[in-house]
Amino acid sequence: MGPNEFDPQRSLQVLHMTVFSQSFSPCGKFLAAGNNYGEIGVFSLSAALGPEATEDSKTPIVTFKAHDGPVYSLLSTDSQLLSAGNGEVRAWNWAELVEEGDKAVWSRKPQYKTSLEVPEINAMIINTKDNSLLMAGGDNKIHVMDLESGDFKMVLEGHSDYIHCLALRDSAGECLSGSEDGAVRIWDFRTGRQVHSIEVFKYQECSRPQYGKYISCLTTDSDWMLCGGGPSLSLWHLRSVTPTTVYPVPGCQREACFHQDLVLSVGDGPFVSHCHLSGDVKARIPCTPPSLYSMRLNYSSQEHRVLSVAGSSGKIDIFTNFGYRAFSLTFT
Repeated sequence: MGPNEFDPQRSLQVLHMTVFSQSFSPCGKFLAAGNNYGEIGVFSLSAALGPEATEDSKTPIVTFKAHDGPVYSLLSTDSQLLSAGNGEVRAWNWAELVEEGDKAVWSRKPQYKTSLEVPEINAMIINTKDNSLLMAGGDNKIHVMDLESGDFKMVLEGHSDYIHCLALRDSAGECLSGSEDGAVRIWDFRTGRQVHSIEVFKYQECSRPQYGKYISCLTTDSDWMLCGGGPSLSLWHLRSVTPTTVYPVPGCQREACFHQDLVLSVGDGPFVSHCHLSGDVKARIPCTPPSLYSMRLNYSSQEHRVLSVAGSSGKIDIFTNFGYRAFSLTFT
């Protein structure tokens, strides 16, 4: 089919597309996005932000099939893009991705109970101190893989339901995980043992029974933790294990982060919420997708310093000034 020919099947796919995951390249010039069809699209931020940018500059420079099911998580190392789908993680060299696309450098599956088990992996983080990859999802466990050898060296067990999110607390050598079971569990890296379990939904100021108890977003900054989902988005002091601030953000939040003196979050509804650390909502910035799953800040390049937001749409919103949407990248 020629480049200008209409493809009704693809048009229908784009109409029903959800972008679950994003990751910026190490140089900050490219953005990879993973969708519900198992595709990864690579966009050139340099082209999209340039003075000569056209609508074509905002479409992928390469799109390829990475997994049979949805691409739930994307993460970049110094040279590779890691993608996670149903049951496995694959690695792609960034240098080759931009040139030719779809050759995986390696693929790994954690040890599951049966060969038929293919739980989705929807959270990944890297512990740079020992060069290990932590992955979690549908089997309620956190699998720790040595990135150098590819060997799985540890399994953290304790959650009784699906794990949605992971975060690192480097200063204490700890990993945090948030689950459908309503708990944020804190793990010691060295021993693999659980240090603490915080059942957020049991705290009256955070509880929202109408939404459920699951934790779907989680991030840390030294002694502070930000988490939410069914319970309200809330800021916790980890040493005293108490919620200090509860944010009046409507709906369930799926991604949250600290940015300067603000908390940014996305979830149900087409908005990025900006909240002061003290708890006031500063702004709710409109987005294109009706529901949001992913938010990323590009810190690695001052020239391409943007916020990207994606969700239940083939469009990925780009914010150069965080107060309004500059333009949208579009899967084609």
